[in-house]
Amino acid sequence: MKTKLSFVIPCYRSEKTIGIVVDEIRNTVNTRKELYDYEIILVSDHSPDDVFSVIEELAKKDKRILGIELAKNFGQHSAILAGFRHVTGDIIVCMDDDGQTPPNQMFKLIDSLDDECDVAFARYESKKHSPFRNFGSHINDLMARYLIDKPKELKIMSYFACKRYVVDEVVRYDNPYPYMSGLLLRTTKNIKNVTIKHRDRIEGESGYKFGKLISLWVNGFTSFSVKPLRAATVVGATSSVIGFIYGIYIIINKLINPLTPLGYSSMMAVFLFIGGIIMIMLGIIGEYVGRIYICLNEAPQYVIRRKVSFPDNNDGADKKNDR
Repeated sequence: MKTKLSFVIPCYRSEKTIGIVVDEIRNTVNTRKELYDYEIILVSDHSPDDVFSVIEELAKKDKRILGIELAKNFGQHSAILAGFRHVTGDIIVCMDDDGQTPPNQMFKLIDSLDDECDVAFARYESKKHSPFRNFGSHINDLMARYLIDKPKELKIMSYFACKRYVVDEVVRYDNPYPYMSGLLLRTTKNIKNVTIKHRDRIEGESGYKFGKLISLWVNGFTSFSVKPLRAATVVGATSSVIGFIYGIYIIINKLINPLTPLGYSSMMAVFLFIGGIIMIMLGIIGEYVGRIYICLNEAPQYVIRRKVSFPDNNDGADKKNDR
């Protein structure tokens, strides 16, 4: 019996590249067609270009393709979760839509899944991202290491393969603001890296701008860690100790030298410093409280506007779903 592979690809501004990626997936799987069957789930994250029309045409030509269009831009991780909830395969492979994550090396990841490995992430010999994107990835790596206990040597990328049970556990998460790295790390520790050659983008530029990177980092540390709150406690306690010591210093200095003036500017600097720390700590607490409120209101991770597939490959009937 063949093992079924499920490919999940979030799509954004990729109308000119997604067809190339799908063709390469198909050609690569066909090199082992006696062992593997496949399906491809393409999720348009409300892309501003015409990528969903391209997805629809691809689905008409290949009954193994399912196209999903989200009602608005929910973000890459929400799009991945939308795809995960439609997989039927034994092994799930997640990759990008721009060709930088090479489909022709997928079996390096797939072959790494064994009794001791549940998730295999790509590790790139040299990354072809822009300096800004590489900086963002570095910050994300540091955050994951210290806030969600990611092993230092493990590199987490958007190109990975995992076993079905991992995805079944991940999709149980039904709160808004999903963070895929945190979901995978809390599911299993049997994770490894596999060296893959990274490519240049076929066309265009990364959809991750500064605002989206900030949003991703905030999702990570507020959804899967309370360490920022603990850090706030430590900073508050440290500031209190410093303030107490400084107060004792002022009193002693005044007793030793009564003519020493009490500095207005130094007092204002201390007040501003302490006040700034308090506001930062309140902001962190407010972020947690706000997200709890949104979760209680059951804000959706994503909303599906429509789905399209042609399992018979001849009737051309769209399958649609409002949610």
